[in-house]
Amino acid sequence: MEILIRENDKQKFQKLDKVIARYNVEAGMLIRILQEAQNIFGYLPADVQSYIAKELKLPISTINGVVSFYSLFSQEPRGKYVIGICMGTACYVKGSQEILNAIKEELAIDVGETSVDKMFTLKATRCIGACGLAPVITINENVHGRLSPADIPSILYQYTKESRQTGLRN
Repeated sequence: MEILIRENDKQKFQKLDKVIARYNVEAGMLIRILQEAQNIFGYLPADVQSYIAKELKLPISTINGVVSFYSLFSQEPRGKYVIGICMGTACYVKGSQEILNAIKEELAIDVGETSVDKMFTLKATRCIGACGLAPVITINENVHGRLSPADIPSILYQYTKESRQTGLRN
């Protein structure tokens, strides 16, 4: 199977080759390889999955099965900031649906989508174990709790402002 590598992705695939060489010597390292590949590419598109399958001499169905099973993997590009809205019981009872609606309205995206500027991706999650802070959202590794819909614009603005100041964009 021949995999077409775009010119602007050659360096990324070279990094992936190093990851595969480093981890392929140990059994059971597929998830680690996929994590590293996602760090390199930002997500795991079909061509990257095919490449990994070919290099590891595994069926593409095995690779795709792992990628589609675990929520930590994405087959679509993600924003710089991934917003997880906890929809667990405690958060839901305390208003997480209203928080979700505020985020959707503020960013003009739905769950599973990424904003046009590639800044934010919205995910609904199960309980994250911060029930005492309900309702809770996570933005990457940061936890924001005891929220009301009115808090959402300023929280999102903080991340947008931070990104502009640091010049870090996807």
